[in-house]
Amino acid sequence: MAEQSGETVLVYTTWPDADMAEAVGAEAIAERLAACVNILAPMRSIFRWEGAVDRAAEVPVLFKTTVEASERLRDFIVAKHPYDVPAVLALPISAAMSNPAFLQWIGQETGDPKGDS
Repeated sequence: MAEQSGETVLVYTTWPDADMAEAVGAEAIAERLAACVNILAPMRSIFRWEGAVDRAAEVPVLFKTTVEASERLRDFIVAKHPYDVPAVLALPISAAMSNPAFLQWIGQETGDPKGDS
């Protein structure tokens, strides 16, 4: 369960291709699970999976959301993702070092009527 109210998080994940990343990102916005989704340039990943070193082309995606919406977003990403164990990392944002108006906008777009993010 979310620990702190009114805080902003950046959720990082990767997808096998840009089309899938865009479809899931658009759906997350429509569902108000995130205020903004950034789909970045493709990258090469090197990782250990099932005892072997593997490589894959992936598309990193950043979701800007609130702590309150982050659990629902995490569950949404995991349910939509084709990987057995998708990367979903929620990174806390420092309100003191961020643009307060931008944080407020994130809160408003993810369902906080006061935008107290």
